[in-house]
Amino acid sequence: MQSQLPLYPESASNFAPDVDSLMLFLVAVCVFFAIAITIAIVYFFFRYKRKTDDEIGAPIHGDLRLEITWIVLPFFLLMAMFGWGAVIYVDFRHTPADTLDVYVIGKQWMWKLEHLQGKREINELHVPVGRTIKLLMTSQDVIHSFFIPGFRIKEDVLPGRYTTQWFTPTRIGTYELFCAQYCGTNHALMIGRVIVLDPTAFAEWLRRGEETVSVAQTGERLFRSFGCSGCHSPGASVRAPLLQSIFNSPVPLQDGRIVRSDERYIRDSILLPNTEIVAGYDPVMPSFQGRLSEEELFALITYIKSLGSSQQSSTNAIH
Repeated sequence: MQSQLPLYPESASNFAPDVDSLMLFLVAVCVFFAIAITIAIVYFFFRYKRKTDDEIGAPIHGDLRLEITWIVLPFFLLMAMFGWGAVIYVDFRHTPADTLDVYVIGKQWMWKLEHLQGKREINELHVPVGRTIKLLMTSQDVIHSFFIPGFRIKEDVLPGRYTTQWFTPTRIGTYELFCAQYCGTNHALMIGRVIVLDPTAFAEWLRRGEETVSVAQTGERLFRSFGCSGCHSPGASVRAPLLQSIFNSPVPLQDGRIVRSDERYIRDSILLPNTEIVAGYDPVMPSFQGRLSEEELFALITYIKSLGSSQQSSTNAIH
């Protein structure tokens, strides 16, 4: 890993070419007008310089053509910049369906990462080239920002909620990872690296080291040890919604709203169960706020996402 960030980082992800093209367009427009305006200022300075001390310039009442030009031209230029940027932004926000998921936790002052297979890393992220990676991120303390210059991606990592980021690495190599949000005394030391491997080398890396338990298996153990299966199972004595096929399904609430059961919903249902009560159920679930670490929450959510479709219900939820 290089000791300092180069002026123009290597382009190494699917987003990099589009971001670079937009950036070069913006710079080109700025440089063009800076040069044109400078030349015009110098030219007018000498062309219309007062020849004698008592010379008085001719009165000018404006030029409609000139006024239309400096209104219309900047408008279309700015709309082109906005439209181009909006297309890239929308692409950032639409994560593909087939992804390799990695959990990320930011804390003062390190990055903790975990693959679904159970492999954990600190300040390093190993990924295979050509595979779409999805990061599900949260913070353990303050606001951080996950920034990989070589991939042209940056996303804030916030306490108490999840943010996502995705990318497809296109080149094998090692790339800098930074926190781009001032997060305390040792913010400058919160650095790491992303190591892009070919698929075979990545599979070998996953197998190396101590045997690990998958995140979903860890979540299943927690699900049973905390007594969740005593309520959210077909034969439970307490009437609670079943969780099979819950993830990403619509959930009707008592207040008439319908929400999507994404990671945010499942997290809030575990920590703040009385904020979104499912229609037809009583608010009897206890809060697990302060009883679960971020890693354990990730594991529980992963297990719930992995549940099959043996029980189908349009009102599946967690309360």
